[in-house]
Amino acid sequence: MRQKLPPLNALRVFEVAARAGSYSAAARELNLTHGAVSRHIAILEDWLGQPLFARDGQSMAATPHARALAREISASFDHIADAAERYGKSRHRNVIRVSAAATLAMRWLIPRLASFAEANPDVDVRVSTVLSTEPGFKGSFDLAIRRHVPGGGQFQAWPLFSESNTVIASPELSQRAGAKTAAQLADHTWLATETRPGDWEAWLEVAGMPAMRARRTTRFDHFFVTLQAVIDGLGFGIGPFPTLDSDVAAGRLLAPFPELRAPGSTYYALVPLDADKPAHLRAFLDWLQT
Repeated sequence: MRQKLPPLNALRVFEVAARAGSYSAAARELNLTHGAVSRHIAILEDWLGQPLFARDGQSMAATPHARALAREISASFDHIADAAERYGKSRHRNVIRVSAAATLAMRWLIPRLASFAEANPDVDVRVSTVLSTEPGFKGSFDLAIRRHVPGGGQFQAWPLFSESNTVIASPELSQRAGAKTAAQLADHTWLATETRPGDWEAWLEVAGMPAMRARRTTRFDHFFVTLQAVIDGLGFGIGPFPTLDSDVAAGRLLAPFPELRAPGSTYYALVPLDADKPAHLRAFLDWLQT
């Protein structure tokens, strides 16, 4: 493994130089001389067998290839720092890394985190998001929130809540459209999401109008894009609850037909079976279920 790794000191200098934008800026950040930065970059370039910086006027600028490499190196250093903080003997805070779908994280989890932080001031919850189109699991985490339980017995699972789906709209559009009945929605634009096919059809079944179609339908690739379009008044959409409860409470959304709800997905908290389950993680699980 050591033979496959590039010189780590040179790698660190390179990451700073690429991020800072020049050898001089890297030298100031690292408290090195310009010549020392240049030597470290030359060592790494020799190891990789290709140039990483090119002269741009009076300074050296990272090539597009080098910038892409630096982004990955930077993420790796972040993981190392995170691991050192979590497992180091001198750490002062407990850290929980949570991986969640983007919409759930933004609309359901994050708006509620303040209550957990107030009750657990010594615990740092760090949320990373994934798209529903991304297969499997990536990155490191202590707990994941997903709409399914993977097979293979890799995770211990706790059910959190089941969503139900209904029509959503901005207050301005709802007032302007004046749709008092579900049948009147046919005269307006419907917003749909490629990653949530069948949402409108399922709701129309519950509404007893399976054959009804919109005057116009606009599709977006991800639900958080569709949701923003709904908030901006582009049309009516189908939204999950209780995920969007905070948007309704804040007045950003309305659910004009709250009694007509189609069953949605169930979310689960997933913890790897072989992971440590310290007291602060168990406290977070209890809070999630509450």
